[in-house]
Amino acid sequence: MMVTGLAAVILALAFLLTLVSLIQPLAKRLEISETVLIAIVGIVLGGAASLIVRSSATDLLDGAAEALIYFPINSEGFLLIFLPILVFQGAMAIDVRRLAHETATVLLLAVVAVVVSTATIGLALYPFAQQSMVACLLLGSIVATTDPSAVAGIFREIGAASRLTRLVEGEALLNDAAAIAIFSILLAAVTSHHQIHLGDAVIDFATAFGGAIVVGVALGRLTLLMIAGLGGAPAAEMSLTLALPYAVYILCDEMLGFSGVVATAAAGLTVSAYGPSTFRPQVWRSVNEMWEQLVFWAGSLVFILAAMLVPRLLIGMTRWDCVLILIATVAGLIARGAVVFGLLPILAFTKLSPPVPNPFKATMVWGGLRGAITLALALAVTENQRVSSPVAHFIGIIATGFVLITLLVNGTTLRSLVLFLKLDRLSPIDEAMRHQVLAIGLTEVAERTRELSNELGFSEQTRAGVINRLEKRAEKEREANDFEAALGDRNRVTIALITIANQERSLLLDLFRIQGLSRRVMETLLRTAEAMADGARLEGRYGYVRALKKRLQPTWRFRIAQELHSRLHIDEPLMYCMMERFEMLIIAHLVSLSLMRFVRQRMEPTLGPRITEIVSEVLGRQRKLLDDALETLRLHYSGYSEALESRILRQIALRLEDEEYDALQSDNLISEELHRELHRDIERHRARLDTPLRFNLKSGIEQRLRAFPAFNGVPDNVLHELSRKVSMHFVSPE
Repeated sequence: MMVTGLAAVILALAFLLTLVSLIQPLAKRLEISETVLIAIVGIVLGGAASLIVRSSATDLLDGAAEALIYFPINSEGFLLIFLPILVFQGAMAIDVRRLAHETATVLLLAVVAVVVSTATIGLALYPFAQQSMVACLLLGSIVATTDPSAVAGIFREIGAASRLTRLVEGEALLNDAAAIAIFSILLAAVTSHHQIHLGDAVIDFATAFGGAIVVGVALGRLTLLMIAGLGGAPAAEMSLTLALPYAVYILCDEMLGFSGVVATAAAGLTVSAYGPSTFRPQVWRSVNEMWEQLVFWAGSLVFILAAMLVPRLLIGMTRWDCVLILIATVAGLIARGAVVFGLLPILAFTKLSPPVPNPFKATMVWGGLRGAITLALALAVTENQRVSSPVAHFIGIIATGFVLITLLVNGTTLRSLVLFLKLDRLSPIDEAMRHQVLAIGLTEVAERTRELSNELGFSEQTRAGVINRLEKRAEKEREANDFEAALGDRNRVTIALITIANQERSLLLDLFRIQGLSRRVMETLLRTAEAMADGARLEGRYGYVRALKKRLQPTWRFRIAQELHSRLHIDEPLMYCMMERFEMLIIAHLVSLSLMRFVRQRMEPTLGPRITEIVSEVLGRQRKLLDDALETLRLHYSGYSEALESRILRQIALRLEDEEYDALQSDNLISEELHRELHRDIERHRARLDTPLRFNLKSGIEQRLRAFPAFNGVPDNVLHELSRKVSMHFVSPE
């Protein structure tokens, strides 16, 4: 009997996964949100299963229907199994540096909006619901959390502005946590029948958030340190990322009393920020692909399972309940509108966040859909034996009706609103760039197509037809091209500098494939490359140059190490910092040379010679700063410099050798066995380069003393003993 029940559950799960896989292409064809369609299918499925179980016409489908209705998962299972995956992947997918500029906006939407929505909905329902104020506020907290999956999916499908998607996804990271924290406080008050003390509630709320952030960041960094020490085991590295969200969530939620959702989000953001400099690029891609697949399964299953509960939660619904649902829905819309339209302008006025255009605000208000988390919290109330039946009935029905209205009304019309507000269109800068890039790109493609068609022997008629179409498209884009008029020199320089910073990041990630390079150095270079992109985006050339100069300034670790060296004569920390600085300068120097070639070969045709000249001047100054800093170190430590450069070049050569053997194997020119043997040979050579070079601050002191005229004629043994006793004072190479 036990095996049969388990088999039924597994079969039901397989059926749901198959159903979800069919829904995805159907949603695209029907041009409606995938989440909305999954919800509709789930409701229909739950209703049909209930009818089959109650019907006495046939017993054939009773087993399958019961497996769907009584799927062995409760509200705690919903949150524990699915929520860590959804939150962690959502945090990992966010560009942390870009989101940092929106911190105030995201916190406003995620925390303040949830508090305001909870209070507004609770106060609106209290005069009509014949329930206590605490019960009404409890309902408000349940329906205050928004579900970004449907909204973000629509935005991506129609190409809405990336900032709009980023704000919605950033809000989703924390609003679940805020709503669950408020829900827990109110549910405890309902079940224990005690009053809520506002001061204690605020302290508990702040403690839950603050403690969770500390734990999430700490465990995220610890996991990355463990991954760095695994020595390149992709399966083990990916397994650690899967264990992290569950460990963080359970530790905070069940043991420490902090917010598991906030801790999971903090851990995900930590991995997002430092993952590219910890994982090898190919492993990082695999990790992201794995998490995208996991979140597709988790998001789809949690929504369809939650939607299947809707018929059960709506049992006993009356006409007055419909009125209460409408009151709650209108109150929720008013509360969200008041926060978005009333408080966001204040943030912009006080310079706490960039201004948000009114079309964005309207879309964010209308796009506040509710989903699976709301249904799971409502289910938690109905399952709680200590909650009275009238309160459980009230919560279950109103919350479920609220979700249905937002999904079936807001969800189905959101796409039309985005299109009506023209948020799917490119910005004027991107539109001008589009014509410029297409005009140049199509001309190049036409030329390459002509050459390739000659080589492959296509007929003249076929060749002429295809090439003529490409040339006509290129001519059309040239006629529409208003690049010079639409964009002034300042905007084009900004675009160029952002492009260069992003190209530098790509080059660094490519270099990181070389095993043996310092992770800390790569992390620093990647972080400063992103800072240069952000600086250019916000302040143009000035912001880019300021971030560049900051890269060359000694870090706080370097300054502390220098103080230890100067005051306490402890040299070890400074030696390690000097090793990292040497490596950082050499890698940055190599990248700067590649960027100069990139500007000449790729950017000049697009942005023109004048902008290329300005950008080349900025890069020239960057290269001079690097050369000056590097030459200063080479002058004093020429032996170490030569050894380090030789080591890096040997690592690059080994990588090129490995790629050559991979190409030969992919072309079937060597056997798989020979390829494995060649790869093992490369790994043996790499192992010899894994031991880092040792840096000695006192290197060459004896030769420097000998160069002083005062020491002429001093015996070698005396000079050697003197050099060992010399105390150096190291001056920071700024």
